Amino acid sequence: MELEPELLLQEARENVEAAQSYRRELGQRLQGLREARRQIKESASQTRDVLKQHFNDLKGTLGKLLDERLVTLLQEVDTIEQETIKPLDDCQKLIEHGVNTAEDLVQEGEIAILGGVGEQNEKLWNFTKKASHIQLDSLPEVPLLVDVPCLSAQLDDSILNIVKDHIFKHGTVASRPPVQIEELIEKPGGIIVRWCKVDDDFTAQDYRLQFRKCTSNHFEDVYVGSETEFIVLHIDPNVDYQFRVCARGDGRQEWSPWSVPQMGHSTLVPHEWTAGFEGYSLSSRRNIALRNDSESSGVLYSSAPTYFCGQTLTFRVETVGQPDRRDSIGVCAEKQNGYDSLQRDQAVCISTNGAVFVNGKEMTNQLPAVTSGSTVTFDIEAVTLGSTNNNEGGNFKLRVTISSNNREVVFDWLLEQSCGSLYFGCSFFYPGWKVLVF
Repeated sequence: MELEPELLLQEARENVEAAQSYRRELGQRLQGLREARRQIKESASQTRDVLKQHFNDLKGTLGKLLDERLVTLLQEVDTIEQETIKPLDDCQKLIEHGVNTAEDLVQEGEIAILGGVGEQNEKLWNFTKKASHIQLDSLPEVPLLVDVPCLSAQLDDSILNIVKDHIFKHGTVASRPPVQIEELIEKPGGIIVRWCKVDDDFTAQDYRLQFRKCTSNHFEDVYVGSETEFIVLHIDPNVDYQFRVCARGDGRQEWSPWSVPQMGHSTLVPHEWTAGFEGYSLSSRRNIALRNDSESSGVLYSSAPTYFCGQTLTFRVETVGQPDRRDSIGVCAEKQNGYDSLQRDQAVCISTNGAVFVNGKEMTNQLPAVTSGSTVTFDIEAVTLGSTNNNEGGNFKLRVTISSNNREVVFDWLLEQSCGSLYFGCSFFYPGWKVLVF
């Protein structure tokens, strides 16, 4: 009987904890509802503003275009009128001159006739002589009405129906964008952004990806193309970024509405090459190394062992120089100065001719030769810890996958001792090779 109150107390405590957890879950759902409501309200308000602004701009533009067309047509009327009236004016002047000449001749003839014969014979003689010099039977030709322009305006009223049809079909309101961001994957110094279509009736031709720091007010383009995945580089660690994507339909010029912005960040330290190595020139972020024309040779290592098992290490060859079988791109357990290549113990690498080396030994399997634009990736997983029952000299086994140009090789790499992280490196014997690491 004494245990029953304790059980009741325990049950009460558990119920209180369950109620608190339930309240927290409901609170989170209420917060989700508030965010959903805010998104609907804000997007609806923005859409209204966009529609009003667009149609006001459209009305202004259409009005301007109609005014310009009216001015053009009126100028055509003026030109035709001026060009066709001028010959009539010239003909009118000629006829009016003939009328005046004829009136003067009539007056002079009537006076001569009234004087009769005799003393007025000289006037009659002069009049007759003057009249004979005037071609009284020569009349200028006046064009018929059918031969002169009769201006009119030809206006096709069907344009109203065409414009009305286009206007009624102009613009759409989408309740949700046709594409959405599907996944954000952090990388050292970068974030892989993946997106997908959510509208089965939408056929995408191109995608457009933008990003910005959350402290910035402006998005900037980072990718336009047909792929549905892109790695955004130059990402500062532990800084929040926003990403959004839109699409362009097949055969269309305009872009779709933007996806709902997604926020992501990378906690991984960016990969960097070691600065100050004489044979290589580095970019400002030290993630791109260019083999210069210095005569010094050797392996350019990472500034720190920033590659960890379970990650994907990627090298992208931006430009190429003359290949050499001693060239190497790969990872190693530790830096070892005095070597010209990673084709040595405690390292795995690929040469520019595609040969793969493990602890200095060339494998039978080979990858395609490295060319400009090639991407070489290393995926390494820990297989066993501790000693191994073999004579290969290692006590720490890693499973390595090297991929290049849609081919891959998989093998086990034995190290003399375990290591939590690895260095990466490269070596080229001729200038012109440029490698980006991420």
